[in-house]
Amino acid sequence: RYAPSAQIRETAEAFLRMMQALDFLPNSPTLINAGLPEGQLSACFVLPPEDSLTSIFETLRDMALIQKTGGGTGFSFSRLRPRGDVVATSRGRSSGPLSFMKLYDCASEVTRLGGARRGANMGVMRCDHPDILEFIAAKSETDTLHTFNISVGVPDAFMECVRRRAEYPLINPRTGAETGRLNARQVFDAIVDAAWKCGDPGLVFLDAINRGNPTPAAGAIEATNPCGEQPLLPYESCNLGSLNVSHFVRDSKIDFQCLGPVVHQAVRFLDDVIDANRYPLPQIEEKTLANRKIGLGVMGFADMLLRMGLPYNSEEGLAAAEELMRFIQSEASAESCRLAEVRGVFPNHARSIYAAQGARRRNATVTTIAPTGTISLIAGCSSGIEPLFAVSFARHVLDERRKFDIHPLLETMAAGYLTESVRRSIHKTGSVQHIAEIPAAIRRLFVTAHDIAPEWHVRMQAAFQRHVESAVSKTVNLRRTATRQDIERVFLLAHELGCKGITVFRDGCRGEQVLTPGEREPEAPLGVQPCPECGGAMVETSACVSCPSCGYAFCAI
Repeated sequence: RYAPSAQIRETAEAFLRMMQALDFLPNSPTLINAGLPEGQLSACFVLPPEDSLTSIFETLRDMALIQKTGGGTGFSFSRLRPRGDVVATSRGRSSGPLSFMKLYDCASEVTRLGGARRGANMGVMRCDHPDILEFIAAKSETDTLHTFNISVGVPDAFMECVRRRAEYPLINPRTGAETGRLNARQVFDAIVDAAWKCGDPGLVFLDAINRGNPTPAAGAIEATNPCGEQPLLPYESCNLGSLNVSHFVRDSKIDFQCLGPVVHQAVRFLDDVIDANRYPLPQIEEKTLANRKIGLGVMGFADMLLRMGLPYNSEEGLAAAEELMRFIQSEASAESCRLAEVRGVFPNHARSIYAAQGARRRNATVTTIAPTGTISLIAGCSSGIEPLFAVSFARHVLDERRKFDIHPLLETMAAGYLTESVRRSIHKTGSVQHIAEIPAAIRRLFVTAHDIAPEWHVRMQAAFQRHVESAVSKTVNLRRTATRQDIERVFLLAHELGCKGITVFRDGCRGEQVLTPGEREPEAPLGVQPCPECGGAMVETSACVSCPSCGYAFCAI
């Protein structure tokens, strides 16, 4: 469309080399669906259920059409009237948003059975909805909504009320009238308690998201994709891709000279995907082409820090994160501006923040940090910006024996210390922090998610968020012994530091979550999804489900 045939072939070969080298990979739907008849290539969608039965069921149909092609869907249920509210047409009473969320959940389970990937949803409800307390407790007190991550949408005013222990009004979305008042601190405590029990809900900071909305004239953003990294307007979709930054370290420093050209190629790749895509709905095609949002992010960040000799939980690690993402954001924006000169600006450009700034851009957003659950396995690197989950995993081999793998960089850096006794100790826990035989300098580098204090998780997320246009998917993984006060501090710090959302997961808080670093590999209990490759218990984190034993995974991203 934009170049002669010879140049197209040259560009295609460059894209192929970039992917074969595992320097960059697009989101899973692009890998899975490219070349297929339907050819739906996007990972992230947001759909808008409005306050009518017609809209609710039309949105349900749209969700199924998206999920059968591997896309993940996000919804704000804040516009639906509360449970018990009047239904004028039938003279009855509304069953409320939670009843329809359960319907969507059931449909996603069925869609999952018929597709290559697990159906994944994000449900957002504003804190001022009259049903908010029922929403908060939905996953901690009932065995429902298995395909949903849920988040409470909170404005800055609510967080201020939390700090002041003040009341705030509940608003009926049908009438706009106040229906009651709640103490913000008590609601916040309910959120913390539910998150401690089951990992849900998280928080979505609505004002932070909309301060970064590049097209405010097109409407406010109310929801995100299932993993929370892509805030979108109704009917928007987004293509994501991630750079394997562990490949761009030379002499213990980030190799910006090699990284820069790959950033530019990746932006062009993702912009091309928008045109090559076959959209599941005409409304999605219209909205996506109007703003042309893309989301370039990173994976292998923990591995990058290891190669640089920097601990994840250190000021130097935070500085490296900011240096890395500041560069990627700058280069990605520059490439979007270059593409605008060749291909034109995105159609909504005149109504965007860039018009007022005098900047010509091809894409309304260019950067996003995704969890990279599947593509990091393909690339053989750590996922997203997460720390190492463990330094030793149990994997099943063909003859039913278990083989224990130690992180290859630990194998190299601690080669002289890995006696059979030391290896057995590592395999038992998946950590090296308790092993005196390994030098302290090496132990300091090979920290795992549970070795890191919660505030370092949040500070790392915030460091990336400062240089990301969309949002950052990051789970604050907590030890089983973490307290409600730990989660409270995480939520408050995330808001204070400017994160756009926050999610926590306490080890063992869900019955179906079976953590298996090292030798902790119990049989999958009844009701837990078995791995289709080895039969082991699958572990669920965010919108990804994976098998630590053999590496099999399927995710929303």
